[in-house]
Amino acid sequence: PRYRPDWASLDARPLPAWFDQAKVGVFVHWGVFSVPAWGSEWFWWHWRGEHRTDYERFVQHRYPPDTTYADFAPRFTAHDFQPREWAQLFQRAGARYVVLTTKHHEGFTNWGSPVSWNWNSLDTGPHRDLVGELGQALRESNIRYGLYHSLLEWFNPLYLADKESGFKTQNFVLKKTMPELYDLVVKYKPDLIWSDGDWEAPDSYWNSTSFLAWLYNDSPVKDTVVVNDRWCNNCSCHHGGYYNCADKYKPGTLPTHKWEMCSSIDKLSWGYRSNMNIAELMDEASIIEELVQTVSFGGNYLLNVGPTKEGLIVPIFQERLLALGRWLDTNGEAIYESKPWRVQMENSTDTVWYTSKGPVVYAIFLIWPRDNVLELSSPVPSPATQVTMLGFAGTLKWQKSLREGLLITLPYMLPSPLPPQSGWAVKLEGVK
Repeated sequence: PRYRPDWASLDARPLPAWFDQAKVGVFVHWGVFSVPAWGSEWFWWHWRGEHRTDYERFVQHRYPPDTTYADFAPRFTAHDFQPREWAQLFQRAGARYVVLTTKHHEGFTNWGSPVSWNWNSLDTGPHRDLVGELGQALRESNIRYGLYHSLLEWFNPLYLADKESGFKTQNFVLKKTMPELYDLVVKYKPDLIWSDGDWEAPDSYWNSTSFLAWLYNDSPVKDTVVVNDRWCNNCSCHHGGYYNCADKYKPGTLPTHKWEMCSSIDKLSWGYRSNMNIAELMDEASIIEELVQTVSFGGNYLLNVGPTKEGLIVPIFQERLLALGRWLDTNGEAIYESKPWRVQMENSTDTVWYTSKGPVVYAIFLIWPRDNVLELSSPVPSPATQVTMLGFAGTLKWQKSLREGLLITLPYMLPSPLPPQSGWAVKLEGVK
């Protein structure tokens, strides 16, 4: 059936299965904002839109007088950008898909957009097609490719004029936003479009429904492409493909619609900051906790890194991604292709979370019990129940607990001066 350009029809499209199975993705925020590398990727807005004194002082102290934001573009060099190394890192991190910013709200495009004259990565800065190079490397590594794209541009004169008209005119959409979206799809055939910058105007201004109808009916990726929910000022959590709802969204109960939680290793920014310190970064334990909670509630986990202006993913970000990958090497069976179970977490605690695959149930516990005995009250055992632990050979002893559940004897852990890793998974077969 052909999809009509209205939400009732578009929202009825089934989500391509690969997305729910993937579970884990890496988000990459990279652009001209990586040059000042200070505050956040909203640098231009805080500096020129809000005239914040801390941003004005920063530019005065570090750059020549009369510096404009456009002056940062030639310094966005990507000298150290090695797309194959990125792809290898993301693969080792356990990512099944990667989402790159093709254009943030600053309007600078990371490919040679024909409608972004001189404000793109081919004409200035790197003089490279960053979107295309990363896409090729990811495809060689068999990782799905998602493109982040902002509908709005803070200081584009066409956008400001449309805004002034109360969004009655659409010059910006017709001359900039839509030509870019069509160009990205035809040129790079993305597996996912991560739309953003939607919040100021209605879908009738953005022409979102016409674009999505073309995407689902006639585009080269019509059967495989997945989109999020940021297509107009009241779309979030209501319309589109899967739901983001809000940045770092945590539902608290099992949503009825497929969703994704996007989070950032740097808790204060999505783009790279040269002045970040270790206390402002997520540690391995909190990353794994967010992943486990998200997947238990049926979501996908999209973890962000911000590369430097040279295109380097700094070692601390690499270390966090590799730690996640090592955890998934052992416990990925409980994550990838899993489904939420009838219970998402152990009722008395938020340190035990459940996922399932058919009749198999996985209990992922984030804190190792003091007495080496894990008590689970939600699964109902049977004479055929078998318990194993991912990454550990052999079966585990268990007995029925007094309160209708299981007491599982875990392998003995040798005392160690280091805190143990975060999160272990037991696999339960033959339970209800």
